[in-house]
Amino acid sequence: MGKGNETNTKGWRSNKWIRAAIPALLLHCSIGTVYCWSIFSQEIADYIGFSKGATEWAFSFAIFFLGMSAAFLGNVVEKDIHKSSLIAAICFASGMAGTGFFIYYGGTHQGSMLALIGIYVCYGFIMGVGLGTGYLSPVKTLMLWFEDRKGLATGLAVAGFGAAKAIASPIMQAMLDNLGEGGIYKMFLILAVVYFVMMFVGHLLLKKPDGWHEPQSKEKGKSMMAVIKSKPIANYVGIWLMFYINITCGLALISQEKMIVKCIGLAGAVGVISTVSAVFNAGGRLGFSAWADTMKDRNTIYKLIFVLSIVFTGIVMLTGGIKNGNGNMLLTVLVLCLIFVVNAGYGGGFSNVPTLLSDHYGMSNISAIHGLTLSAWGFAGLTGNQMASWIVKTFGAPVEIEHALSDGSVEMLTVNPTGYQAVLYATIVLYVLALVISLVLVRPTDKALEAKKARKK
Repeated sequence: MGKGNETNTKGWRSNKWIRAAIPALLLHCSIGTVYCWSIFSQEIADYIGFSKGATEWAFSFAIFFLGMSAAFLGNVVEKDIHKSSLIAAICFASGMAGTGFFIYYGGTHQGSMLALIGIYVCYGFIMGVGLGTGYLSPVKTLMLWFEDRKGLATGLAVAGFGAAKAIASPIMQAMLDNLGEGGIYKMFLILAVVYFVMMFVGHLLLKKPDGWHEPQSKEKGKSMMAVIKSKPIANYVGIWLMFYINITCGLALISQEKMIVKCIGLAGAVGVISTVSAVFNAGGRLGFSAWADTMKDRNTIYKLIFVLSIVFTGIVMLTGGIKNGNGNMLLTVLVLCLIFVVNAGYGGGFSNVPTLLSDHYGMSNISAIHGLTLSAWGFAGLTGNQMASWIVKTFGAPVEIEHALSDGSVEMLTVNPTGYQAVLYATIVLYVLALVISLVLVRPTDKALEAKKARKK
């Protein structure tokens, strides 16, 4: 009996699903809810007495500090995933609770700068640190447990980050509808507890394989920068730039997604389409990374993502799909296809970065190098949304369109079709630039070069 129990204990302790996949999903499904910001941003603005534009910076700061904390704490993750995953749980949950407190304070002190700054610090900085460390912590562990299917493994976890929006959005909306007065700050306080429990369980379960020996600094011999310089520096710069551009373009379109959907006459289906786009986001993370496992060079996936994005952006540009889509079924479908393709490519870009880096630079410093590369996400968080907002404000003019409600009445919606269409001109230029970078700067991996030599023989 004793031996049987011992065997069972050893079994779950060395099970890659329990020690890597499940904790990764618990961590990523928690922190991925940062992308639910659009669900409650207007409610926060109204409750504390500020404009939506003023509160939007909280989300931008969260993404910026996600990238920065990943860049600067990558070495902590490399050395000790238990410490980094605990930091993630504490920072994310306390940041969420702090956001709830300052929303409450802002509700009782309308227009208080202290409330706004408190939200920036809690949602932007403290949660941002939790996001960066939580995002990085399970990635290398997954690649070690699923050595033969690294793309599938990282795609599974990162898909949890993308799927979090689809899972949490209806729950958050239901909480806002049913918690009564002050529901917005109550929601944050309740979810802070829920997500801390989820992330803490993930922290307890997360473990590297028993057979993995983490090289010590002397054994590694090379610093992170020395590893990067083991190939032409342009190779890493190319990976960083195409990752940055893909996120910038994705955020530019996704940040305007709700208004674009209203613009093409589907205001009543905004929630459904938002959920479907989140599913495409998660599906792109899992599908593109699993597909990349079958390829000699994972950079091929990025070329495919950029080509698809260019094609669908170009079609909607040429047809004026956003401006002319209201009432035109074909153009409406094309615009929706663009939204879904960009969401899938945006997600796929994330899931393929760690495996692409490991193919180029090996596993020894992967958490640190991946963390440094995620700084691109941080800068894109500041530029993607803001670029799109500036374009929409600068080009075109607001117009009113009719929207039929379920009770037969009509409401007027204010949109800027020309402005949303103009965003596509910026993103297609950036996508073309990213494609050129992936073709010119990012070199084939050693495995791809060996396969090419074998074919010539």
